[in-house]
Amino acid sequence: MGSLVAIVGRPNVGKSTLFNRLVGQRKAIVDDVSGVTRDRHYAEAEWLDKEFIVIDTGGYVKKSDDVFEKSIRDQVKIAIAEADVLLFMVDITCGITDLDAEFADLLRRSNKKVVVVANKLDNYERLADVAEFYALGFENIFPISSMTGSGTGDLLDEVAKHLNTPEENLTELPKIAIIGRPNVGKSSLTNALLGVERNIVTDIPGTTRDSIHTHYKAFGHEFLLVDTAGIRKKSATMDNIEFYSVMRSIKAIEDADVVLLMIDATEGFQSQDQALFHLAEKNGKGIVILVNKWDLVDKTTNSSKEFTKLIEEKIAPFTDVPILFVSAKEKQRILKAIEMAVAVYLRKNVSIPTHALNEFLLEVVQQTPPPSLKGKFIKIKYVTQLKSKPQQFLLFCNLPQYVKEPYKRFIENRLREKYNYTGVPLKIYFRKK
Repeated sequence: MGSLVAIVGRPNVGKSTLFNRLVGQRKAIVDDVSGVTRDRHYAEAEWLDKEFIVIDTGGYVKKSDDVFEKSIRDQVKIAIAEADVLLFMVDITCGITDLDAEFADLLRRSNKKVVVVANKLDNYERLADVAEFYALGFENIFPISSMTGSGTGDLLDEVAKHLNTPEENLTELPKIAIIGRPNVGKSSLTNALLGVERNIVTDIPGTTRDSIHTHYKAFGHEFLLVDTAGIRKKSATMDNIEFYSVMRSIKAIEDADVVLLMIDATEGFQSQDQALFHLAEKNGKGIVILVNKWDLVDKTTNSSKEFTKLIEEKIAPFTDVPILFVSAKEKQRILKAIEMAVAVYLRKNVSIPTHALNEFLLEVVQQTPPPSLKGKFIKIKYVTQLKSKPQQFLLFCNLPQYVKEPYKRFIENRLREKYNYTGVPLKIYFRKK
């Protein structure tokens, strides 16, 4: 996982259209009315072999009229604090507006990399109008058309120069992050953990991305707690709590080995919980789901089983994940949560000897070979585990293009059963040999 790139700017300059182009799919609703973007928008993108997360800040503006502009300014402050690169979008057809100038003042005072994106260059007669934007005080101005994609290649080349390369672990200790939507109890869990024996807690400066890792050592466990909203307070208005929480969660996922995804038992498993789960899964992070505020739920005999089933339906097909019912406020099962997270970390770092892996999987394949396709038979000859942080397995065969998703899942499930990969995302690849 790489850096965080935020698209900022006043309403209706084309932020969502650029976001869609950068992430390669139509994820944001695009309309010609300012403030139409109301949903959460963040997704992965890649350029020149560098991966990064793109955030469309317009997606977090909740109010309009007199509060509207203040709300946007607050978001820019949060984006400045959290993002590695800021794409400041302006509209060539309008020139510099008062709100553009205000944004520029905020951005200039930051030490972050700012790239001005002059949008709506729909014909080259407007190219001369780009010069006006140098008055904003930034040296990098890239004229583009987010609608047609013209100029976005040059823009991404510039962005790529300023992206962080993930750093090696500062220590061999597990890095555990508590993530989740606002008000699910992240702070309560953090305080429950850190409030036990304050004298054993020390702050360790993190990476160049300005993360703080808190050293935890108690009850036989030692790990680094990755900074989340509950550890280091930042000023964020209530309007922008959701936006701030998402920014922190994305960065915490990036920094962690294992994430504790907290959900609110009284609200169920929401779409935002699902999005954070899949982001952690896609990035190969170990996952433990904590159902918090379980003490507030009216329980029947099968309550936890039914709740578990509902969660598994939402996170399928990767359902081999520990789900623990806790109360951070009452400190119920807090240590069990930590034990689970450390266990997932250990499983995530298991290295299987190649001969044992081949002996096991080739027998599985012999008993249940891949289905033939168009009269062609797939022969799997050799298996190896890749030396990488996400657990990845490479199977060499004669016709990799004919191996379908259900068979990949079958192989993954056999590996899970044999080597106990609960909570660990696995990636299975087939290559020609």
